[in-house]
Amino acid sequence: MAKYDRNSGKPWSSSEVSKLRELAKGNTPTRVIGLKLGRTPAAVGTKASQERISLDPPNRSPYNRKK
Repeated sequence: MAKYDRNSGKPWSSSEVSKLRELAKGNTPTRVIGLKLGRTPAAVGTKASQERISLDPPNRSPYNRKK
């Protein structure tokens, strides 16, 4: 089980939100973002949704692609 800095229940600071934006823009996986911010991946996903930050990787290859 992963170790977190236990920020559960604490409000997000503006610096944490800006770091979330920066990591999401850099195509960082949700789990890694959570470890860096001391939050669970679910909390990262919820906050990203509230702040309208896309966590979908922009360079993902399309499904059902024929080679």
